[in-house]
Amino acid sequence: MSIHYIPIFFLLFLSSFCKSDDQLTHAKPLTHSDMLISNSGYFALGFFSPTSTNNSFYLGIWYHSLPGPRTIVWVANRDNPISTHSSATLIINNSSDLVLSDSHGHNIWRTETNITAGATRAHAVLLDQGNFVLRLPNGMDIWQSFHYPTDTILPAMKFVFSYKAKIVERLVAWKGLDDPSSGDFSYSGDPSYPYLQVLTWNKTIPYCRLGVWNGMPVAGGRILTNTSSILYQTVINTGDEFYFVYAISNNLQFPEMKVPGNFLHIRNKSFDQCEAVCNHNCSCTAFAYANMSGGSAMADPSRCLVWSGELIDIGKIPNGENLHIRLADTAVDKKVSSVKITLPIIACLLLLSCIALVWIYKYRGKRRNEETQRKMMLGYFSTSNELGGENTEFPFVNFKDILSATKFFANSNLIGRGGFGKVYKGTLEGGKEVAVKRLSKGSGQGTVEFKNEVVLISKLQHKNLVRLLGCCIHEDEKLLIYEYLPNKSLDAFLFDAAQKHVLDWFTRFKIIKGISRGLLYLHQDSTLTIIHRDLKTSNILLDTEMTPKISDFGMARIFGANQNQANTTRVVGTYGYMSPEYAMGGAFSVKSDTYSFGVLLLEIVSGLKISSSHLIANFCGLIAYTWRLWEDGKAIQLVDSSVLASCPHDEVLRCIHVALLCVQDRASDRPLMSSVIFMLENKTTFLPAPKQPVYFAVSNCGDGEGSESMENSLNGVSITTLKGR
Repeated sequence: MSIHYIPIFFLLFLSSFCKSDDQLTHAKPLTHSDMLISNSGYFALGFFSPTSTNNSFYLGIWYHSLPGPRTIVWVANRDNPISTHSSATLIINNSSDLVLSDSHGHNIWRTETNITAGATRAHAVLLDQGNFVLRLPNGMDIWQSFHYPTDTILPAMKFVFSYKAKIVERLVAWKGLDDPSSGDFSYSGDPSYPYLQVLTWNKTIPYCRLGVWNGMPVAGGRILTNTSSILYQTVINTGDEFYFVYAISNNLQFPEMKVPGNFLHIRNKSFDQCEAVCNHNCSCTAFAYANMSGGSAMADPSRCLVWSGELIDIGKIPNGENLHIRLADTAVDKKVSSVKITLPIIACLLLLSCIALVWIYKYRGKRRNEETQRKMMLGYFSTSNELGGENTEFPFVNFKDILSATKFFANSNLIGRGGFGKVYKGTLEGGKEVAVKRLSKGSGQGTVEFKNEVVLISKLQHKNLVRLLGCCIHEDEKLLIYEYLPNKSLDAFLFDAAQKHVLDWFTRFKIIKGISRGLLYLHQDSTLTIIHRDLKTSNILLDTEMTPKISDFGMARIFGANQNQANTTRVVGTYGYMSPEYAMGGAFSVKSDTYSFGVLLLEIVSGLKISSSHLIANFCGLIAYTWRLWEDGKAIQLVDSSVLASCPHDEVLRCIHVALLCVQDRASDRPLMSSVIFMLENKTTFLPAPKQPVYFAVSNCGDGEGSESMENSLNGVSITTLKGR
């Protein structure tokens, strides 16, 4: 970078640095290290802990422009703290609701907007009034924090005491100085007299009555005059609604006011002289002047009242005085204010300039290192014959960032392993949680799959496919970085007696339909026709809402535009899920995945593994057992006992019927995934009779334990060559 461009760079850098980021979108969640700042910098929204020793964290709004300790004005999850703030994330979900969750996917706090899911996409913005609003693209606000106050009323906030004679909003005090949870004291309208008075409550017992409303629009309160504006309270009664609004004004005069106490009475002064007395006294905050026409006992019929300090206990009354407020707008006040503002700005600019120099130095070094590693990656992929010269954009993650995210691949972060290698949970800078798949060093088996997966999955975008966030090659390390799914894989629930109760029939059917839609996307709706070739329960991952996502594309193959079938001598996959034409002859097509889906469907319905022949007496495996029950009219006996009592029998039987159509021996007899989805979702659709499946992938039916261990040994990425029978 030329030295002549550094001043210009500083200006661009400082302008971008100083501009506040006040919006939250679907694509940009808020994590523990993020903060929204309102457009003018008055308020900030983020995560905070009341004390440095407190392990409880909250999402809140505070004054950003005030020095000293934070003044918190709103707390979202005040009664449901987060134990570790690095795990907290605030998102806008597909239903246009704000959702605060922890690392386990548990919802800590959320809004309820009742917007139709997927109908539109909202965004959230922190306004300069301290109001956090959820807004539709057409500008309509569907939720705002001002409607859900905690313990603070802000200027411009409409605090509704009652609506149609019912108490609506209530301020609830913090339990303690360092504890924002709901305390004993609260402030609200009186249910007995919702339009007349407000009370302070100690739990459910009235503690202090704050007076009866006298019908005047400006109520008693405190006016602060140490700034260039004043704060006052307005009471509004529309008939149905009774509410307060606090506002800030720069008007010097308030008519018909009950004047404050503690005034100085100055005699024999005209109005102009009274105003001059206040203007020449730096401590003067207000003055009032009125004729006492009925005051015959006083020799001086006029009066000049002057106040210093805060104005306490004022209000609007009939025939009151004109109260003139002195604001901080004199030349001296402005000069002092300008100095107070200018000096911090200069100091800030000098500090930012130093930061910019350090940033440039580190950034250029980091960029140079990343370019070197990126070129190495591109060279690595250009030698791949498996990819057929496919071009793709590689989302690159620095190896040092991966080491930091996984704590140097600590065993405590290990969440899975397979033929490819190991999978670690990681937390990237900014708090984003990821799953890092690490290729075993020296594994020739996984190299091709690694290249294949990067090219394929980087081109695929579907809610039922796992999302690749990045990849990395560093010396002999090869890594893939995925979105982290806390519920792990389907088999962890389906085949675990202690966990399978989580999968009620509604959830199982949701998973079945999600997998089928993901396969349809691969086969038909994506820009490429892709055969997965290793569909099984361990390759179905589940997000926090139990939405299934197909993973592990290491063995997937791309079909050309006019290609329907391919052959290979390198048969890969897992016994039990392979179609007969693929296992015995190496031929594969979209119908090979249909067969695997049928097996998967039987496992989800029954809760049994395809290889669990020793659990089914007198049968070689799950398919043979299912067929016998189907022929005998007893297919309902296949259903997992944990869901049998609560599932709709017609829907379950339809799933079994579709599964038997999918596992037919001849590929041409099996339906396409588009037909599978139609048959699953349309209960009145006629289904053809399935043909008896003769082929059984686990051929050694005499020894159940042997077949079980055979399947497990080939779990993950499995490579073998089989001979036809």
